[in-house]
Amino acid sequence: MEDSINGRRCGSARGGIEENVLAILDATDSKDTQDANDDRIAFIEAVRAASIDRDDGAPPTNKMYEAVFQIMRGGKSLELIMESFRLLNELDERFPRAYLSNTGASGSSELAVVEEAWSPFVFNLDITYGEKESAGKSSGGTFDSSVFHLLIQDLVEIVNEKGLQTLEIRSLGKMLLFQYLVNVLEGDLVPRNKAYKETMNWMLLRESLLSMLLSSRRVNYKSLMKDCLSIMCGLCQFSSELSGPKPSDSSVANPSQNVNPAIAIAIPEVRSSTCTAIQKLLTIIMELDVSRKKADAQGCTTRVDGVRTPLVEIILDELTYDRDMLSQFLEIFNEPKWKLEIILQFFSKYVAKPSVRTRRSNGPTEDDGTFTGVLKGFSNITSTKNITKKISIDVVQILLAHAFQAYLSIPPSQQEAEGIFDSKDKVRSDSLVEICENVISAFSNLKRINE
Repeated sequence: MEDSINGRRCGSARGGIEENVLAILDATDSKDTQDANDDRIAFIEAVRAASIDRDDGAPPTNKMYEAVFQIMRGGKSLELIMESFRLLNELDERFPRAYLSNTGASGSSELAVVEEAWSPFVFNLDITYGEKESAGKSSGGTFDSSVFHLLIQDLVEIVNEKGLQTLEIRSLGKMLLFQYLVNVLEGDLVPRNKAYKETMNWMLLRESLLSMLLSSRRVNYKSLMKDCLSIMCGLCQFSSELSGPKPSDSSVANPSQNVNPAIAIAIPEVRSSTCTAIQKLLTIIMELDVSRKKADAQGCTTRVDGVRTPLVEIILDELTYDRDMLSQFLEIFNEPKWKLEIILQFFSKYVAKPSVRTRRSNGPTEDDGTFTGVLKGFSNITSTKNITKKISIDVVQILLAHAFQAYLSIPPSQQEAEGIFDSKDKVRSDSLVEICENVISAFSNLKRINE
């Protein structure tokens, strides 16, 4: 009885805070004046004071969440967009929608999901595509698969723009919006995936936001992933331009009259963080694919989960037929475990396996699918020549260099982690000296062939 009374008091208090805080925005509506923007900043500060700054702060109501989200989507000043973006991420960190809770002294954990929590994603089959597309174009609409893909397509156009240093506020806002949505997807998937590994309950992942996003029939999954790769490579080109020599009349060093200096300064950072968000999205999708493969093997998946090509296969197809994308992708994708996995699978198409095996060695050898196994394919001139007939020497050198770099970047404590690769042996505890000797031998044989 007492808990019920306290719950009603808490709800009443939150309702009072909501009414007072939202009143700040009532007079602004869609006005784009300095006074209206000041009111929006005051609203953001009020929400932060009530929920973040206080030790006993309560999560905002859904209406307050939605209002902050609308400010970020429709904001026309850099300050508004950045402040609302920062607040939304702070709120998600303080009040996660899904998390693991300890259930006892045994240390076991259980997935806890706040069902009533606000989310920028809504997957409702009763809403028509036209309504969703309209929602995506409005400043306050929620996201589903089709609207999310529209945002990705907008980013492709933004990244491919010629004026890399002269983006509009609206373009920067879309980049930050994408970053926030990826943070939401990651925050929901990571605890679910950890819980799945402990319980092998596929429903935990089937109900994840990422799984529902990708399994929707209203979006072309392969096209979505190819667009993500296109964005990554476009950002790679931009990063190269930034690292190169800058002309004295650079728009960052000397912004033109048509470019806000604050925007010019923010562009490199926002583009860099957008690139990080793309990598994060690709990584959590590949992690979901690994768990899905396990669920498939156990017969836990159904038609509801849809049919989806593993992302690694899509990436390999793109890199195989677009060698320009290959070098750009390897340059900018820096998650070592998955980078090494992609390179190993790329080589697996061209590195021949032993054709003669004794009865004792019948079946996969311990080097199959490992970095050591790939290096052994370059252990002599004959096998090296066979590989370079299918892959150019330049590409082989790039792949081996990035594979070696990725191998060295993986901490020993993570080399035997389950769930990253198909088997624990993908990253073996080989002697580093042996690996280095094999790398030297491989490059020596490539040099001899090229002479």
